Amino acid sequence: KTRIAFFELKVMDVKVEKAVFVGIITDKDDESKVMEYLDELEFLAETAGATGDKKFVQRLERPDNATYIRSGKLQEIAEYCEENEINYVIFDDELSGTQQRNIEKIIKTASVIDRTSLILEIFAQRAKTAYAKTQVELAKYNYMLPRLAGMWTHLERQRGGMGTRGGMGETQIEIDRRIVKERITKLKEQLKKVDKQMATQRGNRGQLVRLALVGYTNVGKSTLMNLLAKSDVFAENKLFATLDTTVRKVVIENVPFLLSDTVGFIRKLPTQLIEAFKSTLDEVREADILVHVVDISHADFEEQMEVVEQTLRDINANNKPIYVVFNKIDSYTYEEYDEFSLEPKKKTNRTLDELKNSWIAKEKTPCIFISAKEKIGIDKLRSDIYKMVAEIHAGRYPFDNFLW
Repeated sequence: KTRIAFFELKVMDVKVEKAVFVGIITDKDDESKVMEYLDELEFLAETAGATGDKKFVQRLERPDNATYIRSGKLQEIAEYCEENEINYVIFDDELSGTQQRNIEKIIKTASVIDRTSLILEIFAQRAKTAYAKTQVELAKYNYMLPRLAGMWTHLERQRGGMGTRGGMGETQIEIDRRIVKERITKLKEQLKKVDKQMATQRGNRGQLVRLALVGYTNVGKSTLMNLLAKSDVFAENKLFATLDTTVRKVVIENVPFLLSDTVGFIRKLPTQLIEAFKSTLDEVREADILVHVVDISHADFEEQMEVVEQTLRDINANNKPIYVVFNKIDSYTYEEYDEFSLEPKKKTNRTLDELKNSWIAKEKTPCIFISAKEKIGIDKLRSDIYKMVAEIHAGRYPFDNFLW
C-alpha cells in the first residue's frame, strides 16, 4: 500500500499555483493556431486549479526526441521558473518517459507535466462516483506503466536473498511494474462487473428511442440536458464538468425517449481515457440519434466539430443520424467587414445570419441555432427532436402509432 501511494502521478494540488505552458510550431503549423491551443491548455490548468503565467513556443521541424524542445529554450524556461517561483511547466503534447526525465534534469524548481497527465488530473478531481473514480484510476495506471523508470531514483537497488530464483534478486523497477500490472488487472475486473450491470440496465430500458448529447467539452451539453429533461445535472463553465453519463427519460408531447449526457471530447483526448471510459461511451454507440452540441461563439468551433467527428470515428459511432445544435448564439461576436477593403473576408467577419444560412444550406447537416442559457430557440429544438424521435418510435411501435 505504501508503494502504491508512492506511485501516484506528480500532478497539481487543489490550491492555486502558477504554471507556464510550452508548445512547438512546426512548418505545418500556424502560429496563431498554436497559441490558441496553448490558451486551451491554460484553461485546462485553470480547471485543475493553477493560474497561467506565461507561454513559451519554439519553431522546430519536429519535437526533439530527447527533450521535446531544444536545451537552450529549456534553460530559458528553467531560469524563468526559478526567478518567478513557477510551480508547473506544462507541455501541450504527451511526453515520453525519456523526454520527461531529461527535461526534469534541466528544470529542477518546477514540476514537469504534459497535456495527458493534466487531463487525467482534471478527470480525477471531477470523478464523483465509484465507477468514474475506477475508470480514472485505470487510465492513470496505464499512463504510468511505461514511465515507472523515471519515478524512482533507487532503480539500481536489487532485492535478493531467501526465496529469490537463483539468488539473482529482483530489481525495484520490476517489482514496481509487477505491482502496477496487478493493480491494472484488478481494476479491469472491477470495471467488467460494473460494465455488465450497465449493459443489463441498458437492456432493461426496452426499445425506447435513445438520444445522446455529444460535443467538445464546455459547449453546454449539461445545460441543454437540464432544459430538455428538467433535471439537475451539474453544469459549470469549466472543462469536463460532467464525467458520469446521466440518462433521463424525456417526454415531448406524447412521445417518450431516453436522453443521455456524456463526457465532453477534447483535442488530443488521451487514449487511456477513451479505453477506460469505454462503457460510458457505449451510451453514444447505442444511441439512435446523436445530438452534436457546438459552441458557436468559439473562434475555432469548426475545428472542435472535427475533433468530435474524429472521436466518433475512433469509437465506431460515426454511422448514426446526427443533429447539430449550435449553442451560445447569445455570446457570438464578429468583426465588421469593410466592403471597400481589398482584404478577403475572414471567418471572423461572418455574421450570425451568414453562418446560419451557410449551415442550413447543407442538405446533409440538419441543424438549429440556439442559446440554452437564454432559452432562445428551445421550442423549435423540442419540435425538431419530437419529429425525429416520433419517426423512429412509430417504426418500433406501429400499434401505438395506430392509436395516435
